[in-house]
Amino acid sequence: DKLTKKDLATVCKIAMDAKVDYFFIGGSLLTDNTLGTYIHFLKKNSSIPVVLFPGSLMQVNMEADALLFLSLISGRNAEMLIGKHVESAPLLRKSGLEVIPTGYILIESGSQTAVSYMSNTTPIHHNKTDIAICTAMAGEMLGLKVIFMDAGSGAKNPIDKKMIEGVRKHISVPLFIGGGITTPDKAMENCRCGADLIVVGNSIEKDKNLISEISSAIHSV
Repeated sequence: DKLTKKDLATVCKIAMDAKVDYFFIGGSLLTDNTLGTYIHFLKKNSSIPVVLFPGSLMQVNMEADALLFLSLISGRNAEMLIGKHVESAPLLRKSGLEVIPTGYILIESGSQTAVSYMSNTTPIHHNKTDIAICTAMAGEMLGLKVIFMDAGSGAKNPIDKKMIEGVRKHISVPLFIGGGITTPDKAMENCRCGADLIVVGNSIEKDKNLISEISSAIHSV
């Protein structure tokens, strides 16, 4: 809800030219009723799959291609571990969306982020690699199909490369990394450390040219 349709049109064109893999759409808190409109716009103006990255049940939309079924395994808030999932399961079963069971792990980034505040959970400390590894392993053993480590929207510091390397060595499912990735070099470094997918938000809202630069960097690895 920070983008206008004009912004979104620009993003679509740049993303298509840059061969971006996915659009993730959602947020910890959406204040405009534009989710459906923007999903429709993305689907009409690009061939890039649209994946819901929902912060609440209100962010489920059948026009998307898939949904990250996020279980916040780094926290101890039962609503974010399983509670909201029970409420949404009947709707998602009927939706036709591809539902991707995702272990969502928040990593401390130097400041409180919207997702840690809204979820009422404490992120894993940035240098507690052993806790991150064990959490990711537990998520995979529980049957989750993706592990997504996120420093959060507007993170001051990205996730440490030693943590990414450590988690990568101990899991076999895809590893997504997001938060605080502001340069092509950082994105490339994260890929070399074991990330399968790089998630970028705030930095490309500020500078849309980074879409091309970061996409080119990670696809070269």
